[in-house]
Amino acid sequence: MSRYTGPRLRVMRALGVELPGLSRKSTENRPNPPGQHGASAARRRKSDYGVALIEKQKLRYNYGVNERQLRRLMVDARHTHGSSGAILLQLLESRLDNVVFRAGLAPTLIAARQLVNHRHFMLNGRIVNIPSMRLRVGDEIQLRERSRNIPMVVETMAEPALTRPEWLSWDDKKLSAKITRLPEADEVPFPIDIQLVVQYYAMLV
Repeated sequence: MSRYTGPRLRVMRALGVELPGLSRKSTENRPNPPGQHGASAARRRKSDYGVALIEKQKLRYNYGVNERQLRRLMVDARHTHGSSGAILLQLLESRLDNVVFRAGLAPTLIAARQLVNHRHFMLNGRIVNIPSMRLRVGDEIQLRERSRNIPMVVETMAEPALTRPEWLSWDDKKLSAKITRLPEADEVPFPIDIQLVVQYYAMLV
């Protein structure tokens, strides 16, 4: 399945949650699911599978990964020592595009991916353009000198979408962020029941 490019607010209304990586817009004024019968659909009881599917879709849309990528990450998480759910969230949070977003250098994760693709960042002193790169503790990203006057970047740094997480250290002079530790599951910037995601993929095996 290809990456979603449709209306973002519609997705958040359907999932019943605001996803900061997908959009800066709020569902506050339109909290019901989209469609003519949205209000009644919100009250309808969902099956266990349906609830787990919604939790999985939250990850897909917030982090901008397709189904194949998410399945691959789930396999990697299962083969790593520790809680599969927590490790899956670490793998998603430590992607290069997400680190750019969480560092306050892009208004959404979608915008962060575009900036990375256009080679506006350096990783440990080298120019990179692969948004899905997994970063490790000690890795440092830095905005390139020629990219510091991009209006979108300037506006986002003045008014970040989110507070920078504690697992990132920020250098205001260098405009760089360094990963000081792995992110915890409860530091994901939207509500997620990660065990339901693990169970969702277990149901498909």
